[in-house]
Amino acid sequence: MAKVYKLFGLLCLVVTIAAEVRVKRQDEDLDPDSINVEELCKDRPGDEYFRLSTDGDCREVVRCDDAGENGITRLAKVRCPTGLYFDVLRQTCDWKTNVKTCDLLGKPRKVLPILKTDEPICPEGKLSCGNGECIDKELFCNGKPDCKDESDENACTVELDPNRAPDCDTTQCVLPDCFCSADGTRIPGNIEPQQVPQMITITFNGAVNVDNIDLYEDIFNGQRQNPNGCQIRGTYFVSHKYTNYSAVQDLHRKGHEISVFSLTHKDDPNYWTQGTYDDWLAEMAGARLIVERFANITDGSIIGVRAPYLRVGGNKQFEMMADQFFVYDASITASLGRVPIWPYTLYFRMPHKCNGNAHNCPSRSHPVWEMVMNELDRRDDPTFDESLPGCHMVDSCSNIQSGEQFGRLLRHNFNRHYNSNRAPLGLHFHASWLKSKKEYREELIKFIEEMLGRNDVFFVTMLQVIQWMQNPTELNALRDFQEWKEKCDVKGQPYCSLPNACPLTTRELPGETLRLFTCMECPNNYPWILDPTGDGFSKK
Repeated sequence: MAKVYKLFGLLCLVVTIAAEVRVKRQDEDLDPDSINVEELCKDRPGDEYFRLSTDGDCREVVRCDDAGENGITRLAKVRCPTGLYFDVLRQTCDWKTNVKTCDLLGKPRKVLPILKTDEPICPEGKLSCGNGECIDKELFCNGKPDCKDESDENACTVELDPNRAPDCDTTQCVLPDCFCSADGTRIPGNIEPQQVPQMITITFNGAVNVDNIDLYEDIFNGQRQNPNGCQIRGTYFVSHKYTNYSAVQDLHRKGHEISVFSLTHKDDPNYWTQGTYDDWLAEMAGARLIVERFANITDGSIIGVRAPYLRVGGNKQFEMMADQFFVYDASITASLGRVPIWPYTLYFRMPHKCNGNAHNCPSRSHPVWEMVMNELDRRDDPTFDESLPGCHMVDSCSNIQSGEQFGRLLRHNFNRHYNSNRAPLGLHFHASWLKSKKEYREELIKFIEEMLGRNDVFFVTMLQVIQWMQNPTELNALRDFQEWKEKCDVKGQPYCSLPNACPLTTRELPGETLRLFTCMECPNNYPWILDPTGDGFSKK
């Protein structure tokens, strides 16, 4: 399903790019005499697609383009490939059978509150709904409508939420607990770039099992060491179904970081974007409980979260994370820019636009780190090629088709980080992509070994990045940096060589028998969202 979903986005992107080119040639422009473009485009975002009529075949949509000659707004036309319809609510091409919005011209227009006026129209401490009704400021964007026209829940972005986190204030935000900067590019501790270690985080999303354990053992073979003499490390965002917990236990024993990628990994992206506090609690705290129990991880080290499909859950997700003592999220992407962004805490407003993520980034203040995903520049020849949108996961760089191209991507993006502010370089993968071609795996290992030939590049976990940021240390003192010495060089055997292969069922997944591999005792049932311990349902 994830592949299909990615395909739709790719198709739409291809179609959009093709349409943009056509519009620029001016031979596909719509007749301006028959349509009042200014009226159509008033208060409409430039990236929102809509229909001019419901009479057509549901494949064609337009968007407002104000990049025309003399600043005149015009309509850019986009057409889905044959067999696909455009879903105006989800803003993507999809198979005909999945699209139920062909009778809609566009996304419903929401009533907005009246937040900016020359003269105050409400008493102090209150703000105006769209219909002029005044309600308490703190009722805005609290997740439930309080205005009669419900407008208090319609302007809740990072920029508009009346109760949003304040802009970065470096006199208030000090390490080790808080880090922010106006544009996100400042180096912690104001260290000179040449004295900053270039950290690289290799992360994997999904189940850990027989399909990928060999890949992980190949990359992290125990022989590759950072300049401080410690083995290189990765971070695993583990989803529950099909995971072998004895393998997770061994990854943890070797010093890799285990984080959570949800319990169910439901394939409806809106489930994540619109998830309630309780949804996020069950999914992420539930997943952590399962990993801790069946991979026997008892040191409290599971502190990170990544949202499936990178569909961030807004303030609800981060409220849950703070309550459950999760330290960081690693789901928010930052658009490709000239200088990459350092991770930051969310006490203050995030320093970049909410890119993708269904625009549901947290607007409020939260005591949580954001391990931001800087988009990768995927151009084959950055000095010559026209600009392309960046990609957040390596496998979403759809133009990478060969090992040679992958190698160029790795080195070019390394140089982008290394030669600017040395913000950590994130290489985020699904293991299946690296395994799809032998040359990808070989190219990654070649890159790692090449980087380890330098004395200023470190392959570290997400937690190790935070540890360095909380105590910024120059390169020449890093050999004795104690936080990076833990589990420095792990030897020895796995906890158990023959795990229990527990065949289990659950009432929540009728008809399925799933094997749970664990060194611990088998539970009664297959752990799932209402019964994460597998002990049986509690009566509600």
